[in-house]
Amino acid sequence: DTFIIIGPTHSGMGEPFSVMPEGKWETPLGTVDIDSELAWKILDLSQYAEEDYLAHREEHAVEVQIPFLQYINPKIRIVPMILTEASLGILQEIGRAVAGAIRELGREAVILASGDMSHYEPAEQAREKDMKAVEAMLALDEDELTRRYNNLHITMCAQGPVATLIAAAKELGATGGELVKYMNSGDATGDHSDVVAYAGVIFK
Repeated sequence: DTFIIIGPTHSGMGEPFSVMPEGKWETPLGTVDIDSELAWKILDLSQYAEEDYLAHREEHAVEVQIPFLQYINPKIRIVPMILTEASLGILQEIGRAVAGAIRELGREAVILASGDMSHYEPAEQAREKDMKAVEAMLALDEDELTRRYNNLHITMCAQGPVATLIAAAKELGATGGELVKYMNSGDATGDHSDVVAYAGVIFK
């Protein structure tokens, strides 16, 4: 019933590690409530996460997921989080705080990292780089994901949210990942010369 949705910052607005703990989000399918108790618990357990609303105003990675979740369950609650680029240690600490909050409150929650893979590259080049990132994801290795992101210059905007998610998932007992689908924008437009790519990975 609760989805913690972690997205990257594109606008740079607000606090660098933002959790929105109060309010409602509105989509054409209706409104969803924030799980305030869980949000405040994350803020309590993390020394880096901060209560913030401004970071969410001009962003899209969190809100784009909500209509899909509402379609499945109109009564969902959310915890919106926006993270800027940061050291792996900070991201891991936030991930452990997310896991700790879920555990302490006994929540049946899904943690969802939202963002794109490679941006504005030929499809084959994007795929080659992205599969290196996906390999690290499937191994639940946020350290290797971060190394490959930096060394291979992978232009995925979701590296921080995914690293945070992996740290949380391992803390909650996850043992592996599964690649559900990999696609790029050229699969819809027919133009594979300059694509944005997408990967769906489940950790369980």
